[in-house]
Amino acid sequence: MKSRRLRIAQVSPLWTRVPPVSYGGIELLLKLLVDELVDQGHEVTLFASADCDVKGHLHSVLPICLSDMMGEQRAQCYEHYACAVMADAMARAHEFDILHFHLQPTWLPFAASAPCPALFTLHTFPLLDDEWVMARYPDVEVAGISHYQIAQSSQRLGRKFPVVYNGCDFGAFEPRYAKGEYLAFLGRMSFQKNPGGAIRIAKECGMPIVLAGEPFTAQEGAYFDEHVRPFLNGTDVTWIGGANHQQKAELLRNAAALVFPIQWDEPFGLVMIEAMACGTPVVGVRRGSVAEVVDSGITGFSADTVDELAPLVESAIKLDRRTVRAHSEGRFGFRQMVASYLSLYEELLDRKSSRS
Repeated sequence: MKSRRLRIAQVSPLWTRVPPVSYGGIELLLKLLVDELVDQGHEVTLFASADCDVKGHLHSVLPICLSDMMGEQRAQCYEHYACAVMADAMARAHEFDILHFHLQPTWLPFAASAPCPALFTLHTFPLLDDEWVMARYPDVEVAGISHYQIAQSSQRLGRKFPVVYNGCDFGAFEPRYAKGEYLAFLGRMSFQKNPGGAIRIAKECGMPIVLAGEPFTAQEGAYFDEHVRPFLNGTDVTWIGGANHQQKAELLRNAAALVFPIQWDEPFGLVMIEAMACGTPVVGVRRGSVAEVVDSGITGFSADTVDELAPLVESAIKLDRRTVRAHSEGRFGFRQMVASYLSLYEELLDRKSSRS
């Protein structure tokens, strides 16, 4: 059943423009969400920076995204700008049917006074402080992006939270169904993402590896200098730096497999479904949401530790790449994400109507 025409506010984290130039998973999802909602006839306003490009209305809080402002020494602290975008959204709340926030739950208490239903999507793991405000203001709905991400909070708070998986525009990735010749790694150059482990897996498999991504902090820079840079030779181990969409798509479509050797509990891991959109299977550590995203024997394989991944690469490469793409598109195409959010919006509106 087609949803009623809604007036929807989407509130961005401000860090990166929408859509992002390179790194920015939330911002990429916001682009897909806003544009598809508009295409379906809804009136959407994005609260973000003026450098964003979406089909809906744009309410600009900053002239450029906060990362660029900080890079130009025009800003230092995030909180001031998050408070500003929150204040602007709340000042206009009476104009909307739904307020959808993509900020941390730090700002959730302010949404409790909104005249319309408010939704916070958690894009990171909730802290104990987040759980405190979630418990104190239960009328503000909170959605997770994976069941693993929200399970412990649900248990501790005695509250069931909806889960909406992130989506991907499969049409933006040209698949390749012939087997690739190298392994790929795409992500931040950090201990948590573990590009050093990816290099080790490639060496154990006797395959070259191409890495994309950058260190974003001094700590990540130190990690890169110790665990990645010494192995770069342009043949067996190649690093291409940060990748825009075209570079990312080319890297993934020509890879034999994406290695995802994470050393932390990833809330979702968008790069996994971007690889699948190219027909490229995924081999990852079974932490966080990996077991929810990777369907073993269909779109890839997972194991409990990094040391167990290398033996799985050969099996992953043998998977049918057409099936990898088709199966994952059925689960993670962005229209499924949008439909899930619309269903949740309708549920929140019905809930509010029944209370009034």
